[in-house]
Amino acid sequence: MIRIFALTPTGKCLGEHLLSRIPLSVLSYRPVNFASTVQQAFLRGERLILICATGIAVRCLAPVLVSKHQDPAVLVLDEQGTFVIPLLSGHEGGANDWGFDVAQLLGAQFVQTTAKPYLKPVYTVGMGCERHCPEGVLVELLASCLQQAGLSMVDIHSLNSIDIKADEMGLISLAAKHRLAFQTWSVPQLTTVEGLLSQRSDYVFATVGVYGVAESAALYAAQDYAGDSPELLLSKQKNAKATCAIARAYPKLNSIEAQKGH
Repeated sequence: MIRIFALTPTGKCLGEHLLSRIPLSVLSYRPVNFASTVQQAFLRGERLILICATGIAVRCLAPVLVSKHQDPAVLVLDEQGTFVIPLLSGHEGGANDWGFDVAQLLGAQFVQTTAKPYLKPVYTVGMGCERHCPEGVLVELLASCLQQAGLSMVDIHSLNSIDIKADEMGLISLAAKHRLAFQTWSVPQLTTVEGLLSQRSDYVFATVGVYGVAESAALYAAQDYAGDSPELLLSKQKNAKATCAIARAYPKLNSIEAQKGH
């Protein structure tokens, strides 16, 4: 859910314009207790667009901030819609990317205050499965994971697994149909991201040499492309025959240039 807050008639007009352009959004105009209403929406994990002064936004949200890993994204806009500022959770919560999109939508100036020269994140999918797993089973699981992560297939950079799955036809076909790179990685490569796993399976380790295929493959692929530390966006999900996880990393400008030069 995206909740838009406005305090002035001019801000309300901007909010109504955004409401018509942003799916799953709700406009709150001059709620009786502004600070409390904003805080409750924030604590529910709703993304916020605050059409007000940054000072008002900071004073409202300061008492309920937890951490960049938990706080939802917050954007602040002036009532004329001239500037879009990602106030909170720029990287972790996606406010930078979201703010850029909103600025594009309004023809506004995007004001990014974070110091690192990051681009949009790269999203990678990791999957593991039983031998000869039907493609339909993989499709169903991946679709569910994308929905949970709030992504679509066009957001995904690559489909990844462990090298013993290099000839797994279901995975190969799934990647080909969606024009995704299908990449497989060795045990030594996947072991380098072991510390980032959300869960470990001794059974999987005894079978293939890593504690989790889906998470490891997604994390390593994101790291390999971005040249920076990856993180899990969606931890391992599974059905009867397959597992799936989604990772992301923020490519640095010099990493992108290196990729272009290869």
